Amino acid sequence: MAYQTLQQEYLQIPVVTRAYTTACVLTTAAVQLEIITPFQLYFNPDLILRNYQVWRLITNFLFFGPVGFNFLFNMIFLYRYCRMLEEGSFRGRTADFVFMFLFGGLLMTIFGMFVSLVFLGQAFTIMLVYIWSRRNPNIRMNFFGLLNFQAPFLPWVLMGFSLLLGNSIIVDLLGIAVGHVYYFLEDVFPNQPGGGRWLKTPSIIKMLFDTPEEDANYNPLPEDRPGGFAWGEGQRLGG
Repeated sequence: MAYQTLQQEYLQIPVVTRAYTTACVLTTAAVQLEIITPFQLYFNPDLILRNYQVWRLITNFLFFGPVGFNFLFNMIFLYRYCRMLEEGSFRGRTADFVFMFLFGGLLMTIFGMFVSLVFLGQAFTIMLVYIWSRRNPNIRMNFFGLLNFQAPFLPWVLMGFSLLLGNSIIVDLLGIAVGHVYYFLEDVFPNQPGGGRWLKTPSIIKMLFDTPEEDANYNPLPEDRPGGFAWGEGQRLGG
């Protein structure tokens, strides 16, 4: 019974979020079990171009380090904000969501060549957080009971937290930069005088991923309703 309930809950996760988070967990498990090593996964342009190890273009987004606080922290944020985007502003637009993944991944890969980053999963998570936060500007957030702020400040708060932990902020800055490029091209520029939509999902992606129209009686998640979560004064992160 417990297994069936767990399976049911798992299958209710939107398809893109389910696929990505599962791939991240399985990759980390494979490294922990010493089936593979991080040296087979990291981003290395020379090995990709000269040795045709093209899988590195994908695997560097799937590994967040060994199981520990950093891994759990990243996975919680990845799952949460990826799902909220897929069930929120991208609901019924799976093809557009996949295209956002591809666009963000490509841009990060290009930038990653110049900043010598070997794993880009954390930057990708920050990108998702940034896009969600800009599309939900009125939601109040609460960080560990210490800070109260509007959602658009969340990526910067996370960057500050990273700095306090002694981590490099280059990863966070890359995620914010790529997230802002997507947000500007998709949400801002088309609404400007003389602007237009530059990001158009290719028809082949639409053909593969577009789904039938959603149920009109769909009941959105609490965080997608006006006012966000009913968690006291705001959302509490990290506890």
